[in-house]
Amino acid sequence: MPAKGGKRGKSGHRNHGKRAEVVSDDDSSNDAASIISGQSDNRSVLAEDVANDNNEVEELSQQEVFEEKLKEAIDGLSQKSAKGRTACFVGIERIFALKYVPDFVEDRKMTITDSVERGLKKGRNEERCTAARLSTLLCVQLGGFESAEVVCQDLKATLTFIANDNSASTHARAECCWALSMNHFLSGNDAADTISNVHLLSNIFAGSYLKGNGAAALVSPEIGALHAAALSAWTLLLTIMAPSDIYKLLASSKTNNFMPSLERLRQLLESPHLEVRMSAGEALAVIFELGREHSDDYEQDWALDLIENLKELATDSNKFRAKKDRKQQRASFRDILRYIEEDVVPEMQIRFGKETLYLVGWCPRIQYNACCRLLGPGINIHLAENILLREIFHLGEAIPATATQKTSKLQKTLMNAAAFKARTILRNKTRDKRSVLAQ
Repeated sequence: MPAKGGKRGKSGHRNHGKRAEVVSDDDSSNDAASIISGQSDNRSVLAEDVANDNNEVEELSQQEVFEEKLKEAIDGLSQKSAKGRTACFVGIERIFALKYVPDFVEDRKMTITDSVERGLKKGRNEERCTAARLSTLLCVQLGGFESAEVVCQDLKATLTFIANDNSASTHARAECCWALSMNHFLSGNDAADTISNVHLLSNIFAGSYLKGNGAAALVSPEIGALHAAALSAWTLLLTIMAPSDIYKLLASSKTNNFMPSLERLRQLLESPHLEVRMSAGEALAVIFELGREHSDDYEQDWALDLIENLKELATDSNKFRAKKDRKQQRASFRDILRYIEEDVVPEMQIRFGKETLYLVGWCPRIQYNACCRLLGPGINIHLAENILLREIFHLGEAIPATATQKTSKLQKTLMNAAAFKARTILRNKTRDKRSVLAQ
């Protein structure tokens, strides 16, 4: 704060003033030095106050400019041009990912929600994709408010329709699968909604199961990407379910379609598409983690057959696969194999600012990766400031970073001022000696 900065500046300058009195040759010069020192103190204090005021004014003006641009982008969501609407969706999406502005969004939630729903219903491929992502970013921003659940429910029917619509583009369907799962994960844990979403998503990726004769399903790369997205979104929902519920659903899967059996999921490991194989491996790891929480000897007999499949994928050297794909697959399945075979729990450390997030187990890892997919480089900002994400990952209350940054900047300013004054005093002494010699 300016008052503290001024006080510290005065104390520092007083020490230098006393030093000037000691080295001076006569009393008159001492008085002059003392007066000059006092003036310098006042100037430095005023300069610091003015600089701090200027910084605050600059921050306020930047905030006003930012809010004005965001308002313009929100207004642009209702324009007639599809290209213009899509550009506005993309712009708002980037801002929501990189900045946490819940109060601003809360005041405009209905306008944004209506625009998102309109973009999903009437937009084309790219507009639908950005609208689906923006629906989730809206939930991220509103996580501290009850309105997040209302927004989620308002958009659920539209997102569900597109996810099931075979005539829609596979990219838009994949984004809607993710939006359904993420919105539910962020805004509420209603058991009935969880089951309906799990059922919907499992029906979508069922197209990658093996055929009746054991042959791999003929799936295009685009459909494979859709199945992988649905499977990953399905796995995210498993992380918020109770272990006992997972166990019961798997046990009842022999007679209903609420959840695929473990044998069905194992078949997905034989998919020709890397994304499907890796998503299936992560899904099995989560199921085993939750199953072991429910029972220590969970599916031990069945795991023996699965381990053989995992070993093949963890050491895959087939030349018909791309080198990059083989490397990525081996790295992923080594961790999965180590967990299922040896019960070695994966651990991750993520540093952001002065804090560290520790992730232990597959469930928090899946949740963090889903948030990274949505927020990209903005994940660190939201981990530091976003109330909802800090609650999800048990980070506690946000730590204010502005105070330490301002203090550090002030200390640097004071050190530079002190060094400048010391140099000035030394130069003045030298000039005095030169003037004496000249006489």
